[in-house]
Amino acid sequence: MLTTDAARGALKGLTRDGWLLFLTRFMRLFAYGSLSVVLVFYLVALGLSESQTGILLTLTLVGDVVVSLFLTTRADRIGRRRMLIVGAILMAAAGLAFACTKNLLLLIIAGTIGVISPSGNEVGPFLSIEQAALSHVVSQQTRTEVFAWYTLTGSVATAMGALFGGTVTHALQRTTWTPVGTYRVVVVLYSLLGVILAYSFTRLSPAAEACLPQEGSALPGTIGSFLGIGHSRRVVMKLSSLFALDSFAGGFVVQSFAAFWFYLRFGVNPGTLGVIFFWANIFAGISALLASRLALRLGLINTMVVTHLPSNVLLIIVPLMPSLSLAVLVLLVRFSISQMDVPTRQSYTMAVVRPEERSAAAGITGVARTMGAALSPLFVGFMFARPSWINVPFFIAGTLKIIYDLLLYQAFVAIRPPEEG
Repeated sequence: MLTTDAARGALKGLTRDGWLLFLTRFMRLFAYGSLSVVLVFYLVALGLSESQTGILLTLTLVGDVVVSLFLTTRADRIGRRRMLIVGAILMAAAGLAFACTKNLLLLIIAGTIGVISPSGNEVGPFLSIEQAALSHVVSQQTRTEVFAWYTLTGSVATAMGALFGGTVTHALQRTTWTPVGTYRVVVVLYSLLGVILAYSFTRLSPAAEACLPQEGSALPGTIGSFLGIGHSRRVVMKLSSLFALDSFAGGFVVQSFAAFWFYLRFGVNPGTLGVIFFWANIFAGISALLASRLALRLGLINTMVVTHLPSNVLLIIVPLMPSLSLAVLVLLVRFSISQMDVPTRQSYTMAVVRPEERSAAAGITGVARTMGAALSPLFVGFMFARPSWINVPFFIAGTLKIIYDLLLYQAFVAIRPPEEG
């Protein structure tokens, strides 16, 4: 098991590249968070129906799958820095296109080719490649703790972005700005942050690449393997199928649709929504740090399941609350434990595959998650178009996530990472 002293010193040994990756994650998740609160409002204000919005977001996530799979499975061979820069450019281009047109076909093309996050969570190639790079510069004993801080960084950034997006649009709507114009401000900011992100990735050193001296001899063996994985193929495929189920469930309650649900059910304005999701993401980030401590005692798989199950029960309860205050309270309690499986899941995946296969493994599992999440908005859009169905996505999400937890425990409880051996 890990030692507490080793965990406390996890961040002290981070290199310049490690800290830069923390910074890029903060910028990226700030952009995702700000966009997620207003994206559905923006698309509806442009003239799209709820059903069209659901179709667009589904195709957007499908496009992210293709982009992610292409970039992440080649990152260790072509260059992690190059693939990260390409991803950032696609993010900037997608934001610019969304800001400049209201034509559904053009929006679909831009969303499919570019990188857009309707959930406030990671999409595109970034997370997978950054995880692999971080795993190279930390020890097995501190990996989960570093990933916990990495998750906290993203949660805080998403929270600040959600607060910013909601507050700015609400403030501008009290002036002469039209609603669509206020939402477009956030979309333009998303594009600008993509440009800054691309420049930041150019500052990564060669040490962030996979071809380090101690690993160089191992890389050629993966070139002819399936999508960059060979020895780890079986465990990666099994994890991917389960992660896809979890994300398919989560896709029913992505932050964009959750925010819109509060508007439909209780008439909540964007400013208030920004505050709600600010605290929701703050609590989620803090829970990530608690997860790393809990993993010291229970192990990674046990921590993932024990913390995830009650959060899914709470998810089912949210739409059953009769008032806004109670619904927000249950949502915040749910967020306070719902993300405890994130750093443990990331750490576990990096632990059970070979070092030279980490980018590809993280990419494939990440793509599986995105693919799962891509299908859900299609159904949610149709449900939101029918007032009597707006609570159903919460019930579906919670139930499927409980099934995922039970299947994950059954399949992987006996497969322990090296540090738990």
